[in-house]
Amino acid sequence: MPIVVGNDTAKTRKTLSVGGKSFSYYSIPAAEAAGLGEFSKLPAALKVVLENMLRFEDGKTVSVDDIKAFSDWGKNGGQNPQEIAYRPARVLMQDFTGVPAVVDLAAMRDGILGLGGDAKKINPLVPVDLVIDHSVMIDEFGNPRAFQMNVDREYERNMERYQFLKWGQTAFENFRVVPPGTGICHQVNLEYLAQTVWTDTDQNGEEVAYPDTLVGTDSHTTMVNGAAVLGWGVGGIEAEAAMLGQPISMLIPEVVGFKLTGAMVEGTTGTDLVLKVVEMLRKHGVVGKFVEFYGEGLDNLPLAQRATIANMAPEYGATCGFFPIDAETLRYLEQTGRDKDRIALVEAYAKENGFWRDADYNPIYSSTLHLDMNTIVPAISGPKRPQDYLALDTAAGAFKKVVAEFRGTDVSDEAQEMADEGPAPTLTKPLIKSAPVAGEEYQLNDGSVVIASITSCTNTSNPYVLIGAGLVARKARALGLNRKPWVKTSLAPGSQVVTEYLEAAGLQEDLDAVGFNLVGYGCTTCIGNSGPLQPEISKAINENDLIATSVLSGNRNFEGRISPDVRANYLASPPLVVAYALAGDMNIDIANDPIAQTADGKDVFLKDIWPTDAEIAELVEKVVTREAFLSKYADVFKGDEKWQGVEVSGGETYDWPASSTYIQNPPYFQGMGKDAGTISNIEGAKVLAILGDMITTDHISPAGSFKDTTPAGKYLLERQVPVREFNSYGSRRGNHEVMMRGTFANIRIKNEMLDGVEGGYTLAPNGEQSSIYDASMEYQEAGTPLVIFAGEQYGAGSSRDWAAKGTALLGVKAVIAESFERIHRSNLVGMGVIPFEFTGGDTRKSLGLKGDETVAIAGLDTIKPLQEVPCTITMGDGSVKEITIKCRIDTAIEIEYIEHGGVLHYVLRNLAAS
Repeated sequence: MPIVVGNDTAKTRKTLSVGGKSFSYYSIPAAEAAGLGEFSKLPAALKVVLENMLRFEDGKTVSVDDIKAFSDWGKNGGQNPQEIAYRPARVLMQDFTGVPAVVDLAAMRDGILGLGGDAKKINPLVPVDLVIDHSVMIDEFGNPRAFQMNVDREYERNMERYQFLKWGQTAFENFRVVPPGTGICHQVNLEYLAQTVWTDTDQNGEEVAYPDTLVGTDSHTTMVNGAAVLGWGVGGIEAEAAMLGQPISMLIPEVVGFKLTGAMVEGTTGTDLVLKVVEMLRKHGVVGKFVEFYGEGLDNLPLAQRATIANMAPEYGATCGFFPIDAETLRYLEQTGRDKDRIALVEAYAKENGFWRDADYNPIYSSTLHLDMNTIVPAISGPKRPQDYLALDTAAGAFKKVVAEFRGTDVSDEAQEMADEGPAPTLTKPLIKSAPVAGEEYQLNDGSVVIASITSCTNTSNPYVLIGAGLVARKARALGLNRKPWVKTSLAPGSQVVTEYLEAAGLQEDLDAVGFNLVGYGCTTCIGNSGPLQPEISKAINENDLIATSVLSGNRNFEGRISPDVRANYLASPPLVVAYALAGDMNIDIANDPIAQTADGKDVFLKDIWPTDAEIAELVEKVVTREAFLSKYADVFKGDEKWQGVEVSGGETYDWPASSTYIQNPPYFQGMGKDAGTISNIEGAKVLAILGDMITTDHISPAGSFKDTTPAGKYLLERQVPVREFNSYGSRRGNHEVMMRGTFANIRIKNEMLDGVEGGYTLAPNGEQSSIYDASMEYQEAGTPLVIFAGEQYGAGSSRDWAAKGTALLGVKAVIAESFERIHRSNLVGMGVIPFEFTGGDTRKSLGLKGDETVAIAGLDTIKPLQEVPCTITMGDGSVKEITIKCRIDTAIEIEYIEHGGVLHYVLRNLAAS
């Protein structure tokens, strides 16, 4: 299907010859020469968006004024929030978010038939790749059979989902599926799918070169910005609209310049660097902004480490963290097996069109920060936010304060000094008999590390830290050390290339020896698929209310995410994950104190098992080869025998199986009329929940396991699904009935309407405590609209659209918060839920909200983007408070989305009418 470009009224289309082949391209220097503005000093990240405007300029969706607005951005010091229509080149999905996206497309095919349209119009217009990576769970670990057993169990649990995705692959054009057991979508994207400069044939039959861009249904899509590919996470609903030809409405963003100088010092890792970057950018404030990294320090930063920094853009709150094209980009493309002609095109295009970073690269930025990499020290972050940075030598002391806070005891400086002098606070230490280590008995305490996981594309894409972890294991093995018997260890790489080079270096054998056997190729612990702990350990933790800990090389450590048995979670580099598995206790200062003892009683310190940078570099140079990437990605879409054996029945529309508890036809488009409605004022709304600061999408729509006592568990039990087959919320996102019941059901969420209660509870219409799901159903049956009140950074974290879908299906019409994270705000609008922000210093606390209020919001019938409107809150005692709130419908097109009931309804009606 050809790319449909604009009419080039700006006369910016030029020709570039590379290797004897000619490409058309849209020239930014030509736009300057045509008098459209000054663009040479724009950051490369913004030039990518400008090129998109040049290519799709048609006088309607994109105008010449939109192009000139980028020049005004530079003249205004990096400020000009004009609305533009942006079209990414492709879409990336993973299975947790991809299954509901394909469910929506299937439902839209039914819906368009109901409106008298053609089902084939519901089809991706841009390339879509879905990588199955979120489904493997760590049931088996610490032995050679772990990988195969986990894969077998994955297929047993998820066959219905895989059959559905295979149907999608046959029913839709431009849609490819990377099978289970291949890798994590972002690492596969970085190592194989991404091209940095994309090419396609246009409607005139000419080959056009342009920057590789994408959106993905996972917030860590940003990882590929390390290779100068502009991409960010969106909800599935926004991605579906992009697939179907709907441009993404956005404001020209601010671009924060982050200058890196110096070089990493001996003994530090790319993970240590990114944790400091996250801390700095969270403090600076970059929500809704691009971040671009520049400075001479980039000359000392391998692309794999750039990708780690780009990956964690959601953690520092930015839309993306971008690295311009330079010599290191070309080296990485060569190493990872990209076509030589493509690499030549990347270099020629970047230099010709102003995307190349050289020694003189110093563009205009909206604001800047600076970090000298010489100052980086070993670090971790935790216990519940990625920005909670801890230098490694402060981590043990900080954990004592964490315990005190959990226990509700004194956390003053004086109390901290006393704690530092004495033993870590703990409860009775239960005696546990270890099943994996026969005959051994041990005690757990607050701080026992029960999960140590090398996981997540964030770090397994970086051979320097993976080789480093293997060398730590080798040195520990040589000293006779092993993981502590209560630690559940795992290695889940983001691609098969990792196994290739670990085995080539002989390091996998060393990792196996200390418990880090391969458990699967997927997100595992990072997404909450850590699997069950040994029953005796789980029982001891819960019966004694212990604060167990996990250490993982991932990007997220939110409350309730990693394991229901673990309350304090820490992000760390892979070598430190191994070290903590050997130590087994967060109370140990592993930077300074012994982490273990040899069989003859000799103390072992971290420095005794830590490899030198030279040791790591030598092995990386030897075993991380172009041939390894070419070999492992040769049949990336083929899959193993299990995938090839998945049976599928074809058809333009999906034959929804009535008995399925994984895939159900959602109600969004059923009974939908041909015309849009109008936006109505909200009257007589009741409060479903009052939530605090930093409520993440994990709080709103958890991804992990759930119990039989939850609304979702009861639903499955009623359908004869045994507890062992519950799987996870993430795996059941194709069934709205499960996901509605799981909305606001995180085990750690706290509704301030209830005093000290954790979990998804609220007050029912009769004033009694109830599950949020049950209460919302009662309110909907009575025809009562609902609102949510919240604090700052509402919706931080993952791009999961179910956080918005579930909110909408529970009958919530508005969310009123102090501030929103970018993706979730967009997702709420996309589902017809209106986000509002407090103004004038008002907050849920200053207003004294209790949850027994009635809320009315006026001015919505004539709403304009970012308009302030009156809100009347009638308190439980009958008194009335009048406040003003800001409507976070940010653009004109979003008003249309709300009028239609959501972005997919808008697209569906337009396709049916075309």
